[in-house]
Amino acid sequence: MAAADHSHNFNLPPGFRFHPTDEELVVHFLHRKAALLPCHPDVIPDLDLFPYDPWELEGKALGEGNRWYFYSRKIDARVTDNGYWNPLGRDDPVLSTATSQVVGMKKYFLFHAAAADPIKTNWIMHEYRLPDAVSSSSSSSSSSSSTRSSRRRGRPKRQDYSKWVLCRVYERDEEKEEEEDGAELSCLDEVFLSLEDLDEISLPTRIQ
Repeated sequence: MAAADHSHNFNLPPGFRFHPTDEELVVHFLHRKAALLPCHPDVIPDLDLFPYDPWELEGKALGEGNRWYFYSRKIDARVTDNGYWNPLGRDDPVLSTATSQVVGMKKYFLFHAAAADPIKTNWIMHEYRLPDAVSSSSSSSSSSSSTRSSRRRGRPKRQDYSKWVLCRVYERDEEKEEEEDGAELSCLDEVFLSLEDLDEISLPTRIQ
């Protein structure tokens, strides 16, 4: 695979790499976007995920190594021209390391290529969203603030960012994982081992 396009990394000092934890993605990026607060560094772009297949994200999303990051709107039909994202298992809570409170939710998806018999690929997506209570609070706060601002300035109402998610997409490297002897199974590895039991979950009958 060709090296990722780092054109979105212009705010990162030389030598710095983007390797955030789940908590950092939710607290320092998604929460601030929902509250209409500035993000520093402001490197994650807004992107409509679903017109693009995962291998088309290079140069459009923030690329770091073999991972791509972007904000996208919440939608139910995660379908592209050449396939669809199928959910895997249940959602995982993202916890604060300081308080152990739930600060976000993480959902796993596997990309299936469109065919008469859909083909599983190695493309994985982690979709982060705010908990419902936080999302509702952010929506109400940002809506009130935007309405007051719009009335004062006569400008169009700003977008409600609480209805956005933050996505991390990457291609799973099976050969590299097989070379790592003695490594413990991650949560995602365990999901893959149970894929045969998930074949009948949320599989569309056809791609529109």
